[in-house]
Amino acid sequence: MTNLFTGEALSAFLQVIMIDLVLAGDNAIVIGLAAAGLPADQRKKAILIGIAAATVLRICFALITTQLLALGGGLLIAGGVLLLWVCWKMYRELTVSHAEEHAATEALADADLNKDGTVAKGAPRKTLRQAAIQILIADVSMSLDNVLAVAGAAHDHPEVLIFGLLLSVALMGVASAYIANVLNKFRWIAWIGLLVILYVALKMGYEGLDQVLGHTLPAIPFIKG
Repeated sequence: MTNLFTGEALSAFLQVIMIDLVLAGDNAIVIGLAAAGLPADQRKKAILIGIAAATVLRICFALITTQLLALGGGLLIAGGVLLLWVCWKMYRELTVSHAEEHAATEALADADLNKDGTVAKGAPRKTLRQAAIQILIADVSMSLDNVLAVAGAAHDHPEVLIFGLLLSVALMGVASAYIANVLNKFRWIAWIGLLVILYVALKMGYEGLDQVLGHTLPAIPFIKG
Protein backbone atom coordinates (compact mmCIF):
# COMPACT_ATOMS: atom_id res chain seq x y z
CA MET A 1 0.00 0.00 0.00
CA THR A 2 1.37 3.42 -0.95
CA ASN A 3 1.66 6.31 1.50
CA LEU A 4 -1.38 8.53 0.92
CA PHE A 5 0.10 11.44 2.86
CA THR A 6 2.94 12.27 0.48
CA GLY A 7 2.71 15.40 -1.66
CA GLU A 8 2.55 13.30 -4.84
CA ALA A 9 -0.31 11.14 -3.54
CA LEU A 10 -2.31 14.13 -2.29
CA SER A 11 -1.80 15.87 -5.64
CA ALA A 12 -3.07 12.77 -7.45
CA PHE A 13 -6.04 12.60 -5.07
CA LEU A 14 -7.05 16.22 -5.79
CA GLN A 15 -6.58 15.76 -9.54
CA VAL A 16 -8.81 12.68 -9.52
CA ILE A 17 -11.59 14.51 -7.65
CA MET A 18 -11.49 17.43 -10.11
CA ILE A 19 -11.45 15.10 -13.13
CA ASP A 20 -14.40 13.09 -11.80
CA LEU A 21 -16.47 16.19 -11.03
CA VAL A 22 -15.89 17.81 -14.41
CA LEU A 23 -16.29 14.69 -16.55
CA ALA A 24 -19.38 13.49 -14.64
CA GLY A 25 -20.98 16.88 -15.23
CA ASP A 26 -19.79 16.92 -18.84
CA ASN A 27 -21.23 13.45 -19.47
CA ALA A 28 -24.51 14.49 -17.83
CA ILE A 29 -24.77 17.58 -20.05
CA VAL A 30 -24.28 15.42 -23.18
CA ILE A 31 -27.03 13.08 -21.95
CA GLY A 32 -29.25 16.08 -21.23
CA LEU A 33 -28.65 17.54 -24.71
CA ALA A 34 -29.68 14.23 -26.30
CA ALA A 35 -32.79 13.92 -24.09
CA ALA A 36 -33.84 17.57 -24.33
CA GLY A 37 -35.71 17.07 -27.61
CA LEU A 38 -37.93 14.31 -26.25
CA PRO A 39 -41.48 14.60 -24.86
CA ALA A 40 -41.57 14.86 -21.06
CA ASP A 41 -42.77 11.26 -20.56
CA GLN A 42 -39.78 9.87 -22.51
CA ARG A 43 -37.14 12.28 -21.23
CA LYS A 44 -36.68 10.59 -17.84
CA LYS A 45 -36.41 7.18 -19.49
CA ALA A 46 -33.66 8.38 -21.85
CA ILE A 47 -31.71 10.03 -19.03
CA LEU A 48 -31.99 6.87 -16.90
CA ILE A 49 -30.69 4.77 -19.82
CA GLY A 50 -27.80 7.19 -20.28
CA ILE A 51 -26.72 7.31 -16.64
CA ALA A 52 -27.05 3.53 -16.18
CA ALA A 53 -25.02 2.86 -19.34
CA ALA A 54 -22.32 5.36 -18.32
CA THR A 55 -22.03 3.72 -14.90
CA VAL A 56 -21.69 0.19 -16.30
CA LEU A 57 -19.23 1.30 -19.00
CA ARG A 58 -17.01 3.03 -16.44
CA ILE A 59 -16.74 -0.18 -14.45
CA CYS A 60 -15.98 -2.29 -17.55
CA PHE A 61 -13.40 0.13 -18.93
CA ALA A 62 -11.75 0.43 -15.51
CA LEU A 63 -11.12 -3.32 -15.42
CA ILE A 64 -9.46 -3.18 -18.86
CA THR A 65 -7.70 0.18 -18.92
CA THR A 66 -5.81 -0.07 -15.63
CA GLN A 67 -4.30 -3.40 -16.75
CA LEU A 68 -3.37 -2.01 -20.19
CA LEU A 69 -1.64 1.09 -18.78
CA ALA A 70 0.52 -1.15 -16.59
CA LEU A 71 1.99 -2.88 -19.66
CA GLY A 72 4.48 -0.21 -20.67
CA GLY A 73 5.46 3.11 -22.17
CA GLY A 74 3.82 2.68 -25.57
CA LEU A 75 0.38 2.40 -24.03
CA LEU A 76 1.06 5.37 -21.76
CA ILE A 77 1.85 7.43 -24.86
CA ALA A 78 -1.38 6.22 -26.50
CA GLY A 79 -3.30 7.13 -23.34
CA GLY A 80 -1.77 10.59 -23.31
CA VAL A 81 -2.72 11.18 -26.96
CA LEU A 82 -6.28 10.02 -26.26
CA LEU A 83 -6.50 12.44 -23.35
CA LEU A 84 -5.35 15.29 -25.60
CA TRP A 85 -8.33 14.37 -27.79
CA VAL A 86 -10.51 14.50 -24.66
CA CYS A 87 -9.22 18.02 -24.00
CA TRP A 88 -10.15 19.09 -27.52
CA LYS A 89 -13.64 17.64 -27.15
CA MET A 90 -14.07 19.33 -23.77
CA TYR A 91 -12.97 22.64 -25.24
CA ARG A 92 -15.57 22.33 -27.99
CA GLU A 93 -18.28 21.41 -25.47
CA LEU A 94 -17.34 24.33 -23.20
CA THR A 95 -17.87 26.69 -26.12
CA VAL A 96 -21.38 25.36 -26.84
CA SER A 97 -24.07 28.05 -26.73
CA HIS A 98 -25.52 28.93 -23.33
CA ALA A 99 -29.03 28.22 -24.63
CA GLU A 100 -28.13 24.64 -25.60
CA GLU A 101 -26.43 23.97 -22.28
CA HIS A 102 -29.34 25.45 -20.36
CA ALA A 103 -31.76 23.21 -22.28
CA ALA A 104 -29.64 20.19 -21.30
CA THR A 105 -29.61 21.24 -17.64
CA GLU A 106 -33.40 21.70 -17.62
CA ALA A 107 -33.85 18.27 -19.23
CA LEU A 108 -31.68 16.63 -16.56
CA ALA A 109 -33.52 18.42 -13.74
CA ASP A 110 -36.90 17.95 -15.47
CA ALA A 111 -37.74 21.47 -14.32
CA ASP A 112 -38.42 24.89 -15.84
CA LEU A 113 -35.35 26.53 -14.30
CA ASN A 114 -35.65 29.85 -16.14
CA LYS A 115 -39.45 30.09 -15.63
CA ASP A 116 -40.26 30.50 -19.32
CA GLY A 117 -43.15 28.03 -19.17
CA THR A 118 -41.35 25.13 -20.90
CA VAL A 119 -38.62 22.59 -20.16
CA ALA A 120 -35.68 22.47 -22.62
CA LYS A 121 -37.25 25.05 -24.92
CA GLY A 122 -35.85 25.17 -28.45
CA ALA A 123 -34.20 21.74 -28.41
CA PRO A 124 -34.64 19.88 -31.73
CA ARG A 125 -37.30 17.16 -31.60
CA LYS A 126 -36.26 13.50 -31.82
CA THR A 127 -37.51 9.98 -31.02
CA LEU A 128 -36.56 7.94 -27.94
CA ARG A 129 -34.59 5.56 -30.18
CA GLN A 130 -32.60 8.42 -31.74
CA ALA A 131 -31.85 9.88 -28.30
CA ALA A 132 -30.86 6.48 -26.84
CA ILE A 133 -28.42 5.76 -29.71
CA GLN A 134 -26.91 9.25 -29.40
CA ILE A 135 -26.53 8.81 -25.63
CA LEU A 136 -24.97 5.33 -25.84
CA ILE A 137 -22.40 6.43 -28.45
CA ALA A 138 -21.46 9.42 -26.27
CA ASP A 139 -21.32 7.23 -23.15
CA VAL A 140 -18.81 4.82 -24.70
CA SER A 141 -16.45 7.65 -25.58
CA MET A 142 -16.85 9.65 -22.37
CA SER A 143 -16.64 6.65 -20.02
CA LEU A 144 -13.34 5.63 -21.61
CA ASP A 145 -12.17 9.25 -21.34
CA ASN A 146 -13.02 9.31 -17.64
CA VAL A 147 -11.29 6.04 -16.81
CA LEU A 148 -8.16 7.01 -18.78
CA ALA A 149 -7.94 10.40 -17.09
CA VAL A 150 -8.37 8.93 -13.60
CA ALA A 151 -5.87 6.14 -14.29
CA GLY A 152 -3.35 8.67 -15.59
CA ALA A 153 -3.73 11.00 -12.61
CA ALA A 154 -3.54 8.18 -10.06
CA HIS A 155 -0.59 6.42 -11.71
CA ASP A 156 1.43 4.42 -9.12
CA HIS A 157 -1.23 5.09 -6.44
CA PRO A 158 -3.71 2.18 -6.63
CA GLU A 159 -5.75 3.35 -3.63
CA VAL A 160 -6.30 6.75 -5.28
CA LEU A 161 -7.23 4.98 -8.53
CA ILE A 162 -9.84 2.80 -6.81
CA PHE A 163 -11.27 5.83 -4.98
CA GLY A 164 -11.44 7.79 -8.24
CA LEU A 165 -13.28 5.07 -10.10
CA LEU A 166 -15.76 4.54 -7.25
CA LEU A 167 -16.35 8.31 -7.04
CA SER A 168 -16.91 8.45 -10.81
CA VAL A 169 -19.59 5.74 -10.64
CA ALA A 170 -21.24 7.36 -7.60
CA LEU A 171 -21.36 10.81 -9.21
CA MET A 172 -22.92 9.51 -12.41
CA GLY A 173 -25.51 7.51 -10.48
CA VAL A 174 -26.47 10.07 -7.84
CA ALA A 175 -25.38 13.64 -8.48
CA SER A 176 -24.82 14.08 -12.22
CA ALA A 177 -27.75 16.47 -12.74
CA TYR A 178 -26.69 18.64 -9.78
CA ILE A 179 -23.07 18.77 -10.98
CA ALA A 180 -24.19 19.67 -14.51
CA ASN A 181 -26.22 22.56 -13.08
CA VAL A 182 -23.23 23.81 -11.04
CA LEU A 183 -20.92 23.63 -14.08
CA ASN A 184 -23.52 25.50 -16.12
CA LYS A 185 -23.55 28.32 -13.55
CA PHE A 186 -19.81 28.37 -12.80
CA ARG A 187 -18.05 27.68 -16.09
CA TRP A 188 -14.61 28.44 -14.60
CA ILE A 189 -14.76 25.13 -12.69
CA ALA A 190 -14.99 23.23 -15.97
CA TRP A 191 -12.09 25.24 -17.42
CA ILE A 192 -9.92 24.31 -14.42
CA GLY A 193 -10.89 20.69 -14.96
CA LEU A 194 -9.86 20.98 -18.61
CA LEU A 195 -6.41 22.24 -17.54
CA VAL A 196 -6.04 19.37 -15.04
CA ILE A 197 -6.82 16.80 -17.76
CA LEU A 198 -4.37 18.54 -20.13
CA TYR A 199 -1.67 18.27 -17.44
CA VAL A 200 -2.44 14.56 -16.93
CA ALA A 201 -2.27 13.96 -20.71
CA LEU A 202 1.12 15.66 -21.03
CA LYS A 203 2.51 13.88 -17.95
CA MET A 204 1.26 10.47 -19.10
CA GLY A 205 2.66 10.96 -22.60
CA TYR A 206 6.05 12.18 -21.34
CA GLU A 207 6.38 9.30 -18.86
CA GLY A 208 5.51 6.81 -21.60
CA LEU A 209 8.05 8.32 -24.00
CA ASP A 210 10.66 8.29 -21.23
CA GLN A 211 10.06 4.57 -20.67
CA VAL A 212 10.30 3.81 -24.39
CA LEU A 213 13.61 5.73 -24.63
CA GLY A 214 15.13 3.97 -21.61
CA HIS A 215 14.55 6.80 -19.09
CA THR A 216 16.84 9.19 -20.96
CA LEU A 217 14.54 12.22 -21.18
CA PRO A 218 15.43 15.23 -18.99
CA ALA A 219 13.61 15.94 -15.77
CA ILE A 220 10.79 18.51 -15.97
CA PRO A 221 9.23 19.96 -12.80
CA PHE A 222 5.82 18.40 -12.02
CA ILE A 223 6.14 16.12 -15.09
CA LYS A 224 9.20 13.97 -14.44
CA GLY A 225 11.19 14.13 -11.22
